Amino acid sequence: MRIGFDAKRAFTNNTGLGNYSRDTIRILSNFYRENKFFLYTPKKTKNQRLNFIDDYPNIFIRTPKSLIGNLLKSYWRSKSIVRDLFNNKIDVYHGLSHEIPLGIEKTNIKSVVTIHDLIYIRYPKLFSVINRKIYDKKFRSSCAKSNKIIAISNQTKQDIIEFFKIPEKKIHVIYQGCNTIFQKEISAQKKKQVKDKCQLFEKYLLYVGTIEERKNLMTLLKSLKNLPQHKLIIIGDGKSYKNKCQKYIKANNLQKRTKFLSGLEIEEMASIYQQAEILIYPSIFEGFGIPIIEALFSKIPVITTRGGCFKEAGGPSSIYIDPLSVNEITSAINLIDKDKNLRKRMINEGFQYVQKFTDEKIAKNIMQLYNSL
Repeated sequence: MRIGFDAKRAFTNNTGLGNYSRDTIRILSNFYRENKFFLYTPKKTKNQRLNFIDDYPNIFIRTPKSLIGNLLKSYWRSKSIVRDLFNNKIDVYHGLSHEIPLGIEKTNIKSVVTIHDLIYIRYPKLFSVINRKIYDKKFRSSCAKSNKIIAISNQTKQDIIEFFKIPEKKIHVIYQGCNTIFQKEISAQKKKQVKDKCQLFEKYLLYVGTIEERKNLMTLLKSLKNLPQHKLIIIGDGKSYKNKCQKYIKANNLQKRTKFLSGLEIEEMASIYQQAEILIYPSIFEGFGIPIIEALFSKIPVITTRGGCFKEAGGPSSIYIDPLSVNEITSAINLIDKDKNLRKRMINEGFQYVQKFTDEKIAKNIMQLYNSL
């Protein structure tokens, strides 16, 4: 089979959508080497997280060839790419981040689109009017015209049915995984190297995610104020909301108990996870929540949001809280600190639960969907 991917974000995005794209490409290329995989990207941007491509002779990178395609890269990706797919004899095209090209439905090329979330509908105030209109037009079109839809959680599946009125039989829930580096024990030498390089605290709580209002770092910082013995590592970056958080840190004398990190290599991130005490993921809403399974693979307890998709990722042994409640977050952290048996149970049962997100299982589910077409 010849499979094409919308690989733009695999090359250009180092957070959620980029991680999903890279992991999907990597695991399918590894477990199904008899197939050929074509990565379509407007620009072949250098990205160390794609170095695995060199190990797979069944991966081929494709960029615009025509003058118009190179001048109008967005147009190429959204429409004129169909000619390239046809010329490359693609059997199945997978839009990894909400989109498929216009006109593909008029060809014999089968299409799959992954929908990660519909946050722009649930929380419209977090998006500009123009972005909401663009997302709505693209997402609705992709869901209507694709042959199959992958939802990354049951929460997302229900949102697609509710907001877009798509028949349930067209939507398949296939969970996300995470980079295999999180599934391996990092050596003591590497951990020490990362600890020294990043100047990590001896003991620390961990927050991972873009620093924006929806991810809700502020409530965690307010909890930290009530936990004078604790320190916090924050992995992520942001703009205005990050500035707001930094002002709070300064106003409440938390500078010596917090540290921001970004631009990390993937092995450095895994090392930081494995040395953390607890992951706190207080996001108000997500399509899934990859940091949760990264933490469970890293054998650390997880505190995250009650409701939505979070229990799908966190399983029965994580602790779920109201993300806007300072008291609930504070109490959950204190509970894990004081009860060693609870900590041990959360780690062991969490690690057992997260085995459902292994590469092999996810790759098998995606390939079965392709074959069904």
